[in-house]
Amino acid sequence: MNLAYTKPPVNISNGFTYIQNMTTITIDVQGVPIRLSPEVQGKVEWIAQLEPFRQLRACWKILGPGDWPMIPRLLGPPGLGKTTLALAVAQSFERPVYLMQCTSDTRPEDLVINPVLGQDGKIHYHASPLLSAVLTGGIAILDEANRMPEKSWASLAGLLDHRRTIESIIAGFAVKAHPEFRCCVTMNEDASTYEVPEYILSRIQPAIELPFPGRDEELAILKYSVPDSSEEILQYCVSYLQQAHQLDLPFSIRDGININRYALRLMDANSSLGIPQAFTQAVGQVLGGNAFDLESLALERKQQFGETPRMDSQDFFFDEDEEDLNPGNGKP
Repeated sequence: MNLAYTKPPVNISNGFTYIQNMTTITIDVQGVPIRLSPEVQGKVEWIAQLEPFRQLRACWKILGPGDWPMIPRLLGPPGLGKTTLALAVAQSFERPVYLMQCTSDTRPEDLVINPVLGQDGKIHYHASPLLSAVLTGGIAILDEANRMPEKSWASLAGLLDHRRTIESIIAGFAVKAHPEFRCCVTMNEDASTYEVPEYILSRIQPAIELPFPGRDEELAILKYSVPDSSEEILQYCVSYLQQAHQLDLPFSIRDGININRYALRLMDANSSLGIPQAFTQAVGQVLGGNAFDLESLALERKQQFGETPRMDSQDFFFDEDEEDLNPGNGKP
């Protein structure tokens, strides 16, 4: 199967007409001119953790006539790279990729099309990233989808099952998705999300869980993301994050990247600041002043969410002869 994508000619087989200029693409759908959303630009790389990559690619394969891609959901705490994974896999199919950020204010029509008053005084219809993928055979990523209320999910029921159809009451049309249309949703696990209704969960299958990366994987990700960081800072950061992971604390690779980047800036701004001191300050300012008291943080999380594994955090990433990184301990 050839998945290579090129911009379609003016008249294409699904009956839509494309009109392209320097900045926009407009499609005529059942007599309604619709301006597409911009595609995601720039190459996205996925480092380590190959199993979730394989699983998502498997979901999006078309195995034969009458088959259609699955619509999985990517699960995990914030900062693990769910959106990055989705973008990287999507780009590997060489189709146009569209990203839609979902919020608690996302309305049903926001997922499809919005009328906009143009400078010429006429109504222009702007397709959502999701509808743009439906029309072009692209790949749509609904980011943080469980922040949407149920009424928004309900408008997608026909698109997410075998019907693969979406409609707009505002524009007055219903369209069947392009055969190459693919979609996935990412979901965070925090208190600001809605419970997804069962009839929707049964449509967004399977669930692909992103675990915390292992030490070698985390080190590789940090080296790629912060190439100017020293090996010493990287090792400090990985050891700290690995200890947090084992205690089931929600400190992520995104936090590690921010810690590394800020520590480098602190040392650049103050040449007398050593790596241990810069790392300590960066951890405190990125994750909070008590971020080195992992045992207490784990206990608080246990009391709030349930049992977590107990770890011995003494000397978890420093040799005995390393400088003490706990400011305020009375040592010079």
